[in-house]
Amino acid sequence: MRLKPKDCVFILGFISQAAVSWAQIAPPPDYDQKLGDMVVNATRSGTPLDEMSLNTTILTKEVLESSPDQTIDQVLKNVPGVFLNDVPYYQKDPTGQSINVRGLGYGRTLVLIDGLPANDAFYGTVQWNLVPMSSIESVEFVRGGVSSLYGNYGMGGVININTKNPKNSSQDVSASMGSFGTGNVAASKDLIVSDAVQMRFSADYFSSEGFQNYATISPGSPSNIKNGMGTDAAKNSNVRLQNYFKPTQDTNAFLRMGYSTMADQSNNYAIAPNLIQTADVAGGSTTNLDVNKKVQMNIYYQNTNFYKQTANNLSTVPYKPYINANYTDPYSTLGASAQYTHDLKAAGIDQYIIGVDARNISASNQTNNLSPVGAVSSVSYAQGQQNFYGLLGQIKSKASAIPLEATLGARVDVWNSQTPTSYNAGANGVNPVYQGIPNQSKTQASPTLGLLYKATQNWDLRSAAYQAFHAPSMNNTLRSYGNSVSGYSLANPNLTPETMTGYEVGTDYRWKGGFAQLTAFNNYIQNAIASYKITSANWAFANGLCSSSGLSGCSQNSTTPGYTNVSYYTNQQNLQSRGLELQYHHDLNSHWAVDGGYTYTRTVLTWTATTDPINAQVGGVPMNMANAGVTYFPVPEASLTTTVRYVGNSWMSTGTLPVPAYAVVGLKANYQVTPQATVFASVVNLLNRQYVTFNIASQATAYQAGMPQAFTVGARLTF
Repeated sequence: MRLKPKDCVFILGFISQAAVSWAQIAPPPDYDQKLGDMVVNATRSGTPLDEMSLNTTILTKEVLESSPDQTIDQVLKNVPGVFLNDVPYYQKDPTGQSINVRGLGYGRTLVLIDGLPANDAFYGTVQWNLVPMSSIESVEFVRGGVSSLYGNYGMGGVININTKNPKNSSQDVSASMGSFGTGNVAASKDLIVSDAVQMRFSADYFSSEGFQNYATISPGSPSNIKNGMGTDAAKNSNVRLQNYFKPTQDTNAFLRMGYSTMADQSNNYAIAPNLIQTADVAGGSTTNLDVNKKVQMNIYYQNTNFYKQTANNLSTVPYKPYINANYTDPYSTLGASAQYTHDLKAAGIDQYIIGVDARNISASNQTNNLSPVGAVSSVSYAQGQQNFYGLLGQIKSKASAIPLEATLGARVDVWNSQTPTSYNAGANGVNPVYQGIPNQSKTQASPTLGLLYKATQNWDLRSAAYQAFHAPSMNNTLRSYGNSVSGYSLANPNLTPETMTGYEVGTDYRWKGGFAQLTAFNNYIQNAIASYKITSANWAFANGLCSSSGLSGCSQNSTTPGYTNVSYYTNQQNLQSRGLELQYHHDLNSHWAVDGGYTYTRTVLTWTATTDPINAQVGGVPMNMANAGVTYFPVPEASLTTTVRYVGNSWMSTGTLPVPAYAVVGLKANYQVTPQATVFASVVNLLNRQYVTFNIASQATAYQAGMPQAFTVGARLTF
């Protein structure tokens, strides 16, 4: 059933009128945004927020509930420093769900769920369906290089999503429905067996008929929508079992298990769906050896099966759609870590931690390129693994003579990559051409130094310098794909990790009703991994790649050197990103609160082996973004929040394919009917603005329309 806009307007009005009719007046909810009240678990050392030397934001449960957006990726897109466009994850190809922080590029930021890695083992992206909004308690977002703590993915920072813990053996049920046939049902059961055993079971189901993400306004065209194409329908399911134990007075342990599925049609063809099935299990313990000493150990395993299909239309009448390729990507990750923490508070050292961790990623990819009649025209297959081993140490110290806090950390990572099998074959897999791929390895040091100076009780000055690294995803090293119509993308198993050096300076000022943060940063990536369109400048190299690939149709487009229909991955560019981040919150009085944020990011290539322009803003990174919000509390049980998000001009490809600026307005109303029941209503894109949202692409047909006007109503019940 589709929800009509007039119905949602009525519900919004009803909630507002019911709230105004309540007589009691009291202060608004405590958002816990006062810096000294929060602890950042993503630091691996439980650092109070007001002692962070890196720019840090915490999204509390109240903040999440007041957002008009209904998925966590769309909530995060409004946080300064985050580059996520205005298309929800379920409308994107699963291979393209990720997060870009500070313009450093997708796949270069670590995402954790309850402190354990959540980045996809094969693509390096983030499957946001693993963390439905109903399961989230809070989100910690630490910007800047954190490889000294976590190693790989630690360039842009770390996002730690904290899920809900068992409470009082209660049950929780929520449901929502909205525009485009979008609906969500979630339920959870908490069971407190004893002080030593607690359990939480949760389940979530989401579905949407989707909206057409091909632009139908300039510079896009309705001609982009071809025969057989439809909206991006999606269905997600997620079940979780969390167990918490206290085997001894000094030890807390956990065991978590989960299974999730995501089926979607992000290729826009109903005949070519995608399906991801993921099972995961994690366990660990924290043991207090003494009042100021503890040991933490974790182990986790995740197994994923990804089946993907793409489709196209015949180039001649009757323009019949057909599946032109299918991909099978089974992969898994196994990791473990151990850490010792000592709150020494002696000899000038307040705390030190020592830790070790290891992770193995194993994967394979089989690509079958198909002809219009369904025959296999060519096959590409590769399997391999990557191993990560890390040793870290960190010291915190507070000076006694001056109010200065210092954090010094260092980590050494050993990375190696093995691709024992890689071949390309012709029609029906005959005549395979095997490639001998040498093992790749690299040892990477990642130091960091953070300083925090408490100028006054309410005003801090902070700075940090760091080095970080990012290993190539197995998508880049194993997965060659494409066809003679849309072109080929060739994997490069010889890729090695890229290295970033950077620094930032900032200040935090807080008062009883709010805070303000300002940060300036500068980051530089060497040997950055990128995909390049082969041109006449490297025509000879193109022919060599095509010869070794064995893919039919992989050749230059004409008999003379010129553009070819082939892209490949290399380490052959350097990138610099500089900018400013501003965030503000103020509880004006018992009825009104305001929020604001601004991001300025200048990201350019400083060197490249291709014809891409240097010193030009890179594609997919708007230079200016801003957001603002106003929340009104007519009574303690009700809130009404309006938001506006501004995205400045940008490019889809570096220096080409412009994307105009746009602004989008949202609205959210919450009303607590009883202590156990809450109803809510929201609308994204209140004014139904038609716009093209920023993206990374190399052709005009890839322009995307941003989220159109979408209403949602729902309710939560706890009993």
